[in-house]
This record gives sequence, structure tokens and C-alpha cells, in this order.
Amino acid sequence: MENLVTLLSEPSAWMALFTLIVMEVVLGIDNLIFVSILTNKLPEAQRPKARVIGLSLALIFRLALLGTVAIIVQLVEPVITLFDHSFSWRDIILIAGGLFLVWKATKEIHHNVDPGDSDADAKDAVVSSFATVIGQILVLDLVFSIDSIITAVGMTDHVSIMVIAVVTAVVVMLLAAGPLSRFIEANPTIVMLALGFLLMIGMTLIADGFGVHVPKGYIYAAMAFSAFVELLNMLSRRRRKKKAS
Repeated sequence: MENLVTLLSEPSAWMALFTLIVMEVVLGIDNLIFVSILTNKLPEAQRPKARVIGLSLALIFRLALLGTVAIIVQLVEPVITLFDHSFSWRDIILIAGGLFLVWKATKEIHHNVDPGDSDADAKDAVVSSFATVIGQILVLDLVFSIDSIITAVGMTDHVSIMVIAVVTAVVVMLLAAGPLSRFIEANPTIVMLALGFLLMIGMTLIADGFGVHVPKGYIYAAMAFSAFVELLNMLSRRRRKKKAS
């Protein structure tokens, strides 16, 4: 505790903490969108519980990984070479997670475009999907957690600062999960936009795994611009409805 107090008395430590919190919150957007879309497929009474479980697992994964920083650092060491390109465990995990995200986003887009023929079958699928939703959140939590912790390790050497930043970021995600889920549910066009984001994030993870690094700033700038355009469309639709009424 004394070491933490001493550390936080240094201006450089506060700057590192603030920067890392912002970075962790931004990186958590991917995780949050995925959790929001999946939990919205559940009955309304189960959604808060699923969100809390999903994001709590994200926190547990991150804290557990922070406890094995030495192992996490080794994940970037090459373990296999294919076609003259070396892959580390981090690369393999990012590729697998990216493929899963692309598959899931594509499946959800197909479901939104072609919901199916039977409403009864759809209702049965929703009711029985709680464990499936948690399982899918678990898989992506692991991928996003590894990426998040490796980023944190690259920004500071102090584990205590990493822990504070990670806990703060997950608390922010927990507070934002409910409003974001309700906003997505209330605006159907946002669902397709969010699925497009997940598709783009999945492809970015795959590219990163193959050594093609796409700066996250470009990705989030594109997402912010798309969200801004959709917001203008929403405002335009509401004004037309008011005029029509």
C-alpha cells in the first residue's frame, strides 16, 4: 500500500494512469458492443444479469492475466513459423478471436436480414440461449483481455497502475452497458451498424495476428464518423415523423 501511495505521488505515474484508463476504456468499446448485442437477444429479465456476468468475467480475466505478466510478455515470442512468417501465441489467439467475431457478426447480420420463417422457433432459441450467450462472451472476453493487458504492459511497468486502470475501465463498461443496450434495442438501424463495427474489428484482429498492424485510432475514428452519420439520420427521421403527424 505504501508503494502505491509513493507511486501515485509522482506526476508521471498520474499521467500514465490517466492515459492507461483512457486506453482501456477505448479498447473496451469492442467488448461492450459485443456484450450489448448478445444480451439483447435474451428475455428482458435476464439481460442485466447476463451483462453483469459477462463484464465481471472480463474483469476477472484481466486481473488474472495481470497476475501472470511475465507469462503474458512471453506470448509475443514466436512459437511457430509458416510461409516465412513467425506467429506468437498472441497472434494465434487474435486470429482465432477475429475469425470467431467475423463468423458471429456475419451470422447476426444474416439473421437480421432474414429472420427466418417461424416465430415460435425464434422464441425458443432466445429463451434457451442464456448459457450460449455467456459462453460466447467468455470467448471474446479472453481475446479482448489479452489484447488489453499486452497494451497495458507496453505502457507502464507498474502492475498497481494497470490494476487501477483495468478496474476503472470495467466499472465504466458496467455503467454504460445498460444504456447502450437499451439504445441499440430502441434503434434497430444501430444494430446493423454495430454488427458492421464488430465485423471490422474482427478483420482488424485477424490482420494484427498476421502482422499487419492497423492503428486503432483509424478504426475508432471510422466508427465515430459512422455513428455521427447515423445520428444525423435518426434526427432526420424523427423530424419527418413529427412533420407527418
